[in-house]
Amino acid sequence: MAEQPELTVQGWGPPGTRVAHVAEGGTLELTADKSLAKALPKAARKHLARELGWTPRHTPPVPVEQIELAPSRLPVPVRAELVTLLGLDNVRDDRESRLRRTGGKSYLDLVRRRSGDASDAPDAVLTPADTAETAALLQLCSRHGVVVVPFGGGTSVVGGLSGTDVDDRPVVVVDLSRMSGLVAVDVPSSLVTVGPGMRGPALEDALAEHDLTLGHVPQSWEFATLGGYAATRSAGQASTGVGRFDDLVASLTLATPSGVLEVGSPPASAAGPDLLGLALGSEGTLGVITELTVRVRPRPRVEEHEGWSFRSWAAGLAALQRLARHDLLPDVVRLSDPDETRANLLLSGGAGARALRGALRSRGHGGGCLLVVGWQGLPTLVRARQRAATSLLREDGGKRAGSRVGEAWVRHRFEGPYLRDRLLDHGLLVETLETAATWSALPTVYDAARRALREALAGPGKQPLVMTHLSHGYATGASLYLTVLADRDDELPLQQWLGAKRAATDALLAAGGTLTHHHAVGADHRPWLDREVGPLGVDVLRAVKASLDPEGICNPGVLLPS
Repeated sequence: MAEQPELTVQGWGPPGTRVAHVAEGGTLELTADKSLAKALPKAARKHLARELGWTPRHTPPVPVEQIELAPSRLPVPVRAELVTLLGLDNVRDDRESRLRRTGGKSYLDLVRRRSGDASDAPDAVLTPADTAETAALLQLCSRHGVVVVPFGGGTSVVGGLSGTDVDDRPVVVVDLSRMSGLVAVDVPSSLVTVGPGMRGPALEDALAEHDLTLGHVPQSWEFATLGGYAATRSAGQASTGVGRFDDLVASLTLATPSGVLEVGSPPASAAGPDLLGLALGSEGTLGVITELTVRVRPRPRVEEHEGWSFRSWAAGLAALQRLARHDLLPDVVRLSDPDETRANLLLSGGAGARALRGALRSRGHGGGCLLVVGWQGLPTLVRARQRAATSLLREDGGKRAGSRVGEAWVRHRFEGPYLRDRLLDHGLLVETLETAATWSALPTVYDAARRALREALAGPGKQPLVMTHLSHGYATGASLYLTVLADRDDELPLQQWLGAKRAATDALLAAGGTLTHHHAVGADHRPWLDREVGPLGVDVLRAVKASLDPEGICNPGVLLPS
């Protein structure tokens, strides 16, 4: 069993950290390197200071020992019943257990935690062993009016773990770490059954013994769990080829206060509406996912990644849209706009960065866009797909920047959250938002969201940096992922971002974008849900919740508008 690192209020651990097998199974927040010089090259620091109007300053988080934590409000008789059901070791209300499961990893979560605000800490942490115990604790909590929030890896970036309740009832977290095993492997059917608390690295290790892979690799892969993937309809970095996680789920078990719901019948069924779709993306509002059967595939014999450059964002978009129309999109597709391409060059080093810089300059694309593409599978199929895509990319003005660029992206693709933690230590606002749109609407959505963010965060001598990339391509469109850096308002940091987020969301919805593509709704997006699904759609979801969770104890405060 791994030694537990020091608990801090940082958001992510150092690069390369693996926390799949820790003592309590909770997300561990490791101390980040506070040296800005080590986090950012000198050229990047100068560029950000000049472009943002940012004055680097030391803004460390409040030490953990100084965080005030209110006493647990879980009634003693209810706690006793839970202990009888789950066992003494699986009902915890000590300080560390509660703090480790407070909130997620959004900018708002981290700012609150860094300031010492743990007002959203749960009153207790429960660790059931199986579906039966989970269903029983949900029924118990429903009887006693105790709110239940499922907890996997704690990586929500949209306030999905808030547990906010208008009646201010006690809140317990259901930690899924005891349900984290590989339950069954059906190689002929390409199906595996797993517990919801299993993390991506652990699953891939287990599948490797059968020469299989799931292939779902989001940026939170090191920490997030399969139950969380399902509850949020996650998308991975290779989802253009593999599919989103909701495409990979064949069936699941959902424990609810009203009973246990088993949905999904692989390989396919026409027996009425697909109830599996109600559980996927439900974000803990209907119950707790306790088991999943997912589609897997043979491990790829070859994986190849490479970089391309385009003279402009519009040229890159046109090339990818053409690939999509001919069903030639690679498994990994990531087109960075000029701002993100320039930032990648400034923030990174090594052979990959040198190769990209040389490729852009030699091809006259110094102010252009970087495209990273990747293929996975059998060598003959990969080569055939690669040749066909390469031909079209070149016809549309793309210039190949080489495999070193693609390999550098693979090596560094999980480092963004770690860098964010270091930048927060030095006075920056760092946050992301994402959407999706049809190919015809993408340019308008891109312009509208960027303009709204810039206007909302600009001030005297201040201008935010808004970096965008396209990923997760489809025949009909693609997603846009925006990363925002700005000089932080140290007096009103929450209000600063909330205003920008509101402006950007209004703008991208008006331009034809979706409310979210893969981060889910959580607390942050729920005021706009009726604009995405319509008032009647919200009523349908409320009716389902009333049937499965009549007392409203399952993760209130997320998904459904108040």
